Amino acid sequence: MSEIKLVRIYDHQQPAGYRILVDRMWPRGVSKVKAQLNAWDKEIGPTNELRKWFNHEDEKFPEFKQKYIEELNHNQFTPEFVENVKLKLAREDVLFLYGAKNQKHNQAVVLKEYVEKKLKI
Repeated sequence: MSEIKLVRIYDHQQPAGYRILVDRMWPRGVSKVKAQLNAWDKEIGPTNELRKWFNHEDEKFPEFKQKYIEELNHNQFTPEFVENVKLKLAREDVLFLYGAKNQKHNQAVVLKEYVEKKLKI
């Protein structure tokens, strides 16, 4: 069974799968060739206002998570994104690529949980 995997774009070891960058901003120092993306769905990332407010501060993560889920619920791109992930999962793993240093408290973690809930995985 295919699954959604979270992968930091800077990691040297990268699993195989359909590669989606889920950050709104391009990761610093990564070339488009090296990234080998299948898609860059920047519209699914948190708004610049929310991203700057969160500032990757662990203590803000619970509130960030709530606010980001609210954004996802009202984002016109969310249904299409979820459907695309569903279609890709039928054939292969889907990798949510992100640039954040913190692997536990970032938007990709929230997005993975959100999509899995929508797809009842």
